[in-house]
Amino acid sequence: MTADTASGPLVDPDSVPDWLAPLVTGTQRVDFSMFRRRAEPDESARHAAVLMLFGLDGTGPGTGPDVLLLRRADTLDSHPGQVAFPGGGAEPADGGPVGTALREAVEEVGLDPAGVRPVALLPRLMVPVSGFQVTPVLAHWERPSAIRAVDPAETAAVARVPVAHLLDPANRIRVVGPRNGYVSPAFLAPGMLIWGFTAGVLTVLLGAAGWDKPWDDTPQHDLDSAWRAAMDREWPADGNLPPADAEVQR
Repeated sequence: MTADTASGPLVDPDSVPDWLAPLVTGTQRVDFSMFRRRAEPDESARHAAVLMLFGLDGTGPGTGPDVLLLRRADTLDSHPGQVAFPGGGAEPADGGPVGTALREAVEEVGLDPAGVRPVALLPRLMVPVSGFQVTPVLAHWERPSAIRAVDPAETAAVARVPVAHLLDPANRIRVVGPRNGYVSPAFLAPGMLIWGFTAGVLTVLLGAAGWDKPWDDTPQHDLDSAWRAAMDREWPADGNLPPADAEVQR
């Protein structure tokens, strides 16, 4: 993927909660060059947007930020089974990437957009495998609402994944793509292997926010073994992940 537009806050970083401020200010210094692939920006490509929605799940001890992710249905022709942010192709009535990201999130996971505050844009990225120019929209889930897989034919699962889980070195690996050998950072979660575009964007943003932790990025795993490691875990019925220090089978 190749970045080709500027990014930055849409709001005053002082107007967001303290826990979110590093993410908002971090959008001013994101650097996607380490994930750049051999593809020049194509202005004729269709535009798209994804919603990077961060909130706080609960108020008890150990509560921290989480991010909304979905797993695409295994029966889809495009990117089957992959974990992604809500999002999709732009429509003329959207009025820009914020409108696209919110509309797609409503259609895919049924959230209430009234509780979502867009706070920053990341650079537009050319994703050669899909032929889209994608703008990630960072947003604060001020008033979380119920979410679900609106259409099971398109979405297999929806989850709020704790950032602490993603940053735990035990849950981080590198995956070699099956088509062209592209090496992607990846995150393991119960029933979800987060890799490719989604993992790359998360890696860059969390690093720019100063939240990253050292992890062993030397070993490279093939996609099948990485998926098995993720599927070895079951997603609990109550939606709560196991502790971040739980052992991961690789």
